[in-house]
Amino acid sequence: MTELSPTFLNDLLLDPDVAALIGTEADLKAMLAFEVALGEAAAKNGFIRQDHARDLAEKATAFKPDRLSLQTATLKDGVVIPDYVRQLREHVGGEASKSVHFGATSQDVIDTALALKLRDVFDLFEARLTAVAALLEGLIGNFGSIEIPGRTRMQSAIAITAADRIRVWLAGVAQALSGLDAVRRENLILSLAGAAGTAEKYGDRISAVRDDLASALGLEVPAYVPHAARSRIADLGNWLSRVTGALGKIGQDVALMAQNEMGEIALSGGGASSAMPHKQNPVRAEVLVSLARFNATQVSALHQSLVHEQERSGAAWTLEWIVLPQMLNATGVSLQHARNLLSGVKRIGKAGN
Repeated sequence: MTELSPTFLNDLLLDPDVAALIGTEADLKAMLAFEVALGEAAAKNGFIRQDHARDLAEKATAFKPDRLSLQTATLKDGVVIPDYVRQLREHVGGEASKSVHFGATSQDVIDTALALKLRDVFDLFEARLTAVAALLEGLIGNFGSIEIPGRTRMQSAIAITAADRIRVWLAGVAQALSGLDAVRRENLILSLAGAAGTAEKYGDRISAVRDDLASALGLEVPAYVPHAARSRIADLGNWLSRVTGALGKIGQDVALMAQNEMGEIALSGGGASSAMPHKQNPVRAEVLVSLARFNATQVSALHQSLVHEQERSGAAWTLEWIVLPQMLNATGVSLQHARNLLSGVKRIGKAGN
């Protein structure tokens, strides 16, 4: 596979923890969980036979799809699910194979799998945001009383304390944390709406099936058809940009404070220059600014993906697949760099203060 960027950028710009939570293994696990739980919910409500649901659940434990086939078929179909379901049906075999994927469409599987993956991502981000907040509180405790020059519009203003500035950093992180619950509620939802959003195979019993399926997966049932109503994805992108924006603010301030002529912060582990060995570049602070600006630009792309034609869109949906993983990765990387940057603060204020 062709690399999109040199591997030596991986530690700087990639988050392996996020990659594991949203990558192929996690996706296959989530898709299979959906199909098994769907079979059980459909059987419970009389749409497929109980023994078919049991066969699916038992045989699913040993299901290992041909990934090359999935990749090749996705190029043709534009979505992985048709070939995935074909392989799963072949694996289950017999009469039970006809009950696999009953009443669902590709988007139901992929959107629900995304929700299952996001649940773990949100937990990871909450833990990291909480750690960043704790580090900021620690800096206030250690350096908060030290006087530093306040600046407005890049010009000297009045004297402030380090705590005054750090509390602004902390407010951005705290606001992002407080917004996470709403993002969770919006995005940790089930999709089961069928080919055109009408759940036609389930008729007037769809609510019971959805409730049982959502309960099995630990998700909520939305009060709307989610196929073409994508505001939750846009809101998720907004929140991710708020996180990286709050951390980018910290990075921008730290980079300015670290300038030689300012000397208002001392950091461990500064980056080296190939031409000027005396330099200590605030690399992590700079990367925080870059990641904040990157996510800010991606928000507009997710808003473009709000435009789904008719009942379901291929183009808008694919745009989400391109943009959202990059935003999740950027947010994870940003949180890691923020933790390391703040952990490495040795001094705030002029030397000797």
